[in-house]
Amino acid sequence: MKAELIELSAKLLQVLQINIRWMTWNLFLAFIPLVLSVWLFRKKRGRSWVWWLGFIVFYAFLPNAPYLLTDVIHLIDDIRTIQSVWIITLVLIPIYLLVILAGFQAYVVSLINLGYYLHRIGKSQWIFRVELITHALSAVGIYWGRFLRFNSWDFITQPDAVLTKGVEELLGKQPLVIIFTTFVVLTGLYAIMKRVTLGWVREPQTEVPINSQQAKNGS
Repeated sequence: MKAELIELSAKLLQVLQINIRWMTWNLFLAFIPLVLSVWLFRKKRGRSWVWWLGFIVFYAFLPNAPYLLTDVIHLIDDIRTIQSVWIITLVLIPIYLLVILAGFQAYVVSLINLGYYLHRIGKSQWIFRVELITHALSAVGIYWGRFLRFNSWDFITQPDAVLTKGVEELLGKQPLVIIFTTFVVLTGLYAIMKRVTLGWVREPQTEVPINSQQAKNGS
């Protein structure tokens, strides 16, 4: 029993050491667009060439946030490695949920900030359409990252490969099905998380006391 516990602990430690690397890196990439969204959309600044450059970088890195949803595939391998119901339930799954939720929340808040900016400049009617376009672009980015192993840096280091191989892959039936499915998932989860996030941060309005309102009407 003691030997089995030691072996199980060793496996868990090994799995956590491996996961902490890609989890930390992927979360770092996911929070880049979140930070940029605050700088771009929450600060009152003109749309200079620096702003537009930041906007391009924002969209280039944005798919990294919902990309964490696909990292659930690593959980399957970890479950096969550890093979302990208690450790999987109490340690492994909560860690994965926390990381995936943090990444997707970064995506949600980034788009909320973009919507705030559109509302501020008088383009509120564009918010929903921009969100749908963003989900579609992110679905393409997730496919490129997961199946073609492209990353955001490749737009600079090998843009020709991204444009040629990436576009060619999009013409196949299977990639289109995967991208469409990803788009539907992103749209649904975003709608839910946006409502939750806005409901959580929005302060309830202070009600006027009845006596004060009556006094005001009587005066």
